[in-house]
Amino acid sequence: MMGRGCKSNMDQTGNAHSWKQTLVAYRHPRVVTMLFLGFSAGLPLLLIFSSLSLWLREAGVDRSTVTYFSWAALGYSFKFIWAPVVDKLPIPLLSRWLGRRRAWLLLAQMAITLAILWMAFTDPAQTLMPMAFAAVMLGFSSATQDIVIDAYRIESAGEELQALMSSSYITGYRIGMLVSGAGALKLAAWFAGGPEYDYQAWQWAYIWMAAAMAVGILTTLLIAEPVAENRTSRYLNTLGDYLRFLSLFGVTVCAFVLVFAGCGELAQSLKQNMGGVGGFFIEAVRLLVALGSAWLAARLAIYAGVARRAVFQETYIEPLADFFQRYGKTALLLLVLIGLYRISDIVLGAISNVFYQDMGFTKHQIADITKTFGLIMTIAGAFLGGGLSLRYGVMRILLLGAFLSAATNLLFLLLAQSGPETSLLVLVIAADNLSAGLASAAFIAYLSSLTNISFTAFQYALFSSLMTLLPKLLGGYSGSIVDTIGYSNFFIMTALIGLPVMLLVWLAGRKISARERPE
Repeated sequence: MMGRGCKSNMDQTGNAHSWKQTLVAYRHPRVVTMLFLGFSAGLPLLLIFSSLSLWLREAGVDRSTVTYFSWAALGYSFKFIWAPVVDKLPIPLLSRWLGRRRAWLLLAQMAITLAILWMAFTDPAQTLMPMAFAAVMLGFSSATQDIVIDAYRIESAGEELQALMSSSYITGYRIGMLVSGAGALKLAAWFAGGPEYDYQAWQWAYIWMAAAMAVGILTTLLIAEPVAENRTSRYLNTLGDYLRFLSLFGVTVCAFVLVFAGCGELAQSLKQNMGGVGGFFIEAVRLLVALGSAWLAARLAIYAGVARRAVFQETYIEPLADFFQRYGKTALLLLVLIGLYRISDIVLGAISNVFYQDMGFTKHQIADITKTFGLIMTIAGAFLGGGLSLRYGVMRILLLGAFLSAATNLLFLLLAQSGPETSLLVLVIAADNLSAGLASAAFIAYLSSLTNISFTAFQYALFSSLMTLLPKLLGGYSGSIVDTIGYSNFFIMTALIGLPVMLLVWLAGRKISARERPE
C-alpha cells in the first residue's frame, strides 16, 4: 500500500482552494478535535521541564540534580522504540469498547493524570526518588499519548485536511504549554503564603494541572475511532504471543537505557577536553552505541526464543522496509531533510533566553514579549501555515518555512548589536515565532504525507523523533559555541546551516514529483 504522497493540495477542478474554502475547512470537526488533543499533548511537557525545575530549586534541590530530571523526557526522542506496541497490541476491554486508537489514547491520558497527581503528592524537599519515578512515568505516558494522537490525526482525515489539522494541533499544544508553564507558576504563587518554599502551593498547582487533563479525556470519549485498515498482527494471536512480544520490547528498552546511561560518565569525561562541536559528536556516538546495543539485545532475545523472529520482522523491519521500498533512493534524502529541517530555530532556541538576559532585558520583558506575545505569533503562524499549505500546496510552504527560519535568525544579529531595544525585540519575536509556526504546520503535514497508513504509529514516531534529535543534540552545545565565536557569529552560523535545508526541500519536491509523474 502506498503512502499519502506529497501531492499539491488542489480541489477536483484542479484549482487551488480559495481563501473562503480554507476558512470553512478550519471548522471541520476533525480540525477542531485536534485543537483539544493538542492541548492535552502540550500540557504535560513543561510539568517535567521549567515548572518542575523551579519547584525543585525552591525545595532546595541542587542544580546538578535538577538537570537530571530532564532525562525524564527522553521518551519524546525515543518513542519510536515502543510505537509498535501501541500499533500492534489491543488493550483488554478498552479496545473492544473504544477502538484501538481511542483505547490507547485514554490509557495514556489516565496515566498522565495519575503521574501528575503522584508528583503533586510528593514533596521533593523530603524525598526525591518518588518524584523521579513520577516524572519518568509522566514523560513515558505523554510520549505514548503523542504517538497515538499523531496516528489518529493521520488516519482520521485525508491529505487535504492534514495541514489544517497540524496547525490546529500546534495551536492547542502551545496553549497547553502556556497553561502548564505560566499557569502552573501563577497558581503556585497564588496559593503560596509568602516568598518562602510552600509545598502545598505547588501541590495544589499540580492538582489543577491534573484536572486540566479532563479536556483530553473528554475529547477522547466524544470523538469517533478513525476508520483505517486492520492493524492486527499476523503473528500475535494468543496471550502467550503478546507476553513474549512485551518481553522483547522490555529487553530492547532496558538494553538501550543501560548502555546510554552507562556511557554517561565516559562521555562527560571525553567532552571536558573538547569544544562544543566535539561534544556533540561524542553524544551522537553515545546515542548510536545505545541504539546498536538495543538492536543486538533484540536479536539475542530472538535467538534465545524470547520472541519469534517473524514478530520482530513485522514490528520493526517491515515499516522501515516499506518506507525505503516506496521512495527508493529518495528515502535517504527524505530522512536527511527530516533530521535537519528544524535545525536553525532549535539550535538558536536553546540559548535564546540566555541571550535575552545577557542583552539586558528584564525577566518581565522576556516573559511578556518572548513567551506571551511569542505564543500569539506562533499560533498565528500555525494557522497561516495551514491555510497557505491548503491553498498553495505543502511543498511550497515547506520551502518558504525553511527560508524564513534561516532568514529571521539574522534579525537576532541586529538585536545583538543594538542592545536592549524593546521595540526591536518585539519585531524579532514577531518574525521568528510567526515563521516557526508556519514552518511547523507545513512540516507536520509533510511528515504525515510520508507515512504509510499500515504502519502509521511507528513511521510517524520515527520521523518526529528524528526531527528533533539531531538539532537538540547540537543545541545542547550552543552555549559552548557562543563562548567560542560570540553571539553575532553564532546567529550568522544558525542562518547558514539553514541554507542546505532549502536545497533539500527543493530536491525532495523535485524527486517526489518525478516519481508521481505518469510515464
